[in-house]
Amino acid sequence: MPTLLTLSVAMISMTLPAPAQDLRSSRRSISYHTVEVQGLKIFYREAGPADAPTVLLLHGFPSSSRMWEPLLPLLADKYHLIAPDYPGFGNSSAPPPSDFNYTFDNIAGVIGELTSKLGLTNYVLFMQDYGGPVGFRMALPHPERVRAIVIQNAVSHEQGLSPLWAARRKYWADPAHELEALKANFTSLEATRQRHLGTSPRPERYDPDTWTDEYAFLTRPGQAEIQTTLFLDYRTNVASYPKWQDWLRKTKPPTLVVWGKYDPSFTVAGATAYRDDVPDAEVHILEAGHFALDEATDEIASIVRDFLARLDGH
Repeated sequence: MPTLLTLSVAMISMTLPAPAQDLRSSRRSISYHTVEVQGLKIFYREAGPADAPTVLLLHGFPSSSRMWEPLLPLLADKYHLIAPDYPGFGNSSAPPPSDFNYTFDNIAGVIGELTSKLGLTNYVLFMQDYGGPVGFRMALPHPERVRAIVIQNAVSHEQGLSPLWAARRKYWADPAHELEALKANFTSLEATRQRHLGTSPRPERYDPDTWTDEYAFLTRPGQAEIQTTLFLDYRTNVASYPKWQDWLRKTKPPTLVVWGKYDPSFTVAGATAYRDDVPDAEVHILEAGHFALDEATDEIASIVRDFLARLDGH
């Protein structure tokens, strides 16, 4: 009888709802904000304690700060996280190119001014894809602000560019005649889908909402002109690679590279090349694609937490 009574009580307790104080969302510290910078409304996500070490997360194409959403709650217990949307992306203002000059220099200027408005004077730069060109432009004039860099499929070396870039270089050389070819190679639904899947042997792990949402963004009124204008300026990034490499060699910031090896645009050689500039760079090649958080969120969170903890001397 005592055994049956104990079992009955245990079964009842298993069916009762947990007390409200035990139900805590891991997203409880995430908030969403918009501030005015240079006459533009710039949207950003924020998570974690404001007095904790700051990580500035810079997104890729054609994403937005939304790409960081799976990672934010996994770091927010110990770090202050700021993830902005660039002008022309996500929930930030997207004026036509006639009203805003879409270059990586100008985008970096806007995000740099945002960090000043938010009082961010010391941070870890976490850069993915377009985040690399934006982040390096912010870092070079202000190395004292950069505690460390985390690179996730953001190229700074020619050997990191896959054969897909042959069609994209043709657009740089002759934009008027190569525009339609660029759209097929770069902004079509299939290209948007393939950017996520790459050559991953596990496509079932990828949420199709990621590329359908991005394609919906790309087909918003005015986006085609914005994105093709900005991508024409991407050639300045390739020309800047030697300058970025020189900065890395001279400053040798603590460097972590987490790289999805199934990326159709950026090769694994682009990841290991960072060791040529920063010999102590920590490089992890992951079973993931261009947007490695699609498939390796937990692994990236663990690697980044370990890197940041060592950086903080814990």
